Amino acid sequence: MPFSVQAEQGSVLGIHILNPDEISSAKQLVSKESSDEWHYMTIPLSLDDIKNRDQWQHFFKEAKKQKVIPIVRLVSRFENGAWKVPNRKEITDQIAFLSDLEWPTEQKHLIIFNEVNHAPEWGGKIDPKSYAEVLSFTSRWARFEDLNYVVLPAAMDLAAPNGSSTMEAFNYLEQMLAADPEVFDYIDVWNSHSYPNPGFSSSPQGTAKNSLRGFEHELAFVKEKTNKDLKVFITETGWVANNKTTPWLESYYTYALQHIWSDDRIVAVTPFVLRGDPGPFAGFAFLDKNNNPTSQYIALQKALQNSKQ
Repeated sequence: MPFSVQAEQGSVLGIHILNPDEISSAKQLVSKESSDEWHYMTIPLSLDDIKNRDQWQHFFKEAKKQKVIPIVRLVSRFENGAWKVPNRKEITDQIAFLSDLEWPTEQKHLIIFNEVNHAPEWGGKIDPKSYAEVLSFTSRWARFEDLNYVVLPAAMDLAAPNGSSTMEAFNYLEQMLAADPEVFDYIDVWNSHSYPNPGFSSSPQGTAKNSLRGFEHELAFVKEKTNKDLKVFITETGWVANNKTTPWLESYYTYALQHIWSDDRIVAVTPFVLRGDPGPFAGFAFLDKNNNPTSQYIALQKALQNSKQ
């Protein structure tokens, strides 16, 4: 189905969360005082999560109340050092679970897995043909269940090199197309992880494929291959907080909001991640392990104020 931004959509800026219970804290970060705007939130749904129907229905109920549009990313199960390649029954179980819930909006945004140009994200192998098959099957099954699904592909790691455990993003996309020349017909809108690389620490003024403008390179690639002008969701982005970036975070976010994320092809930007502490994502977190605002939180809120002036 042709994708169109829903009438409820109000703000491009949202946030990436990892748990349905984080919705209120997430909304508070990105919303203005007394704001009546809708915001997007990216959230993973694993195979184990489908046992928690009450939790997810409560999340969707709160999303409607708090004017949140979920972007649900399918996740499999971590086994033997990698996220397993889902089989068809597991995929249909996840789609059936989601279709049975009462969503907060008419459109149901669905990401078909994650950064599959990393072997650990796809059963320990780099396999564009296998992912293309899963993308096709999942998209067709979701649309068979409900025509209101908006399908997004797995975002690529735009900084990954060709190697034993990763494949350069556009090489991967080329191989997906070689396996199935119609593979991009199964998506409605693009999905991008446009981070400020290298090291999640670069200036927002970079223009390379591994920069905040990575999505521009991806949309140009899709246009060249399919003649389609797609909208894009940037479902992961943001800086890691360190000695190099922390003094500049406010100006970095301000520049991004005013000069990059203002691109009219962008539907939503959900920086990663609301909570990631303790753990490997602590440097990206907007709230620390004690639920207190981090330097990321303070910088983003100031940048939002700067962008409204």
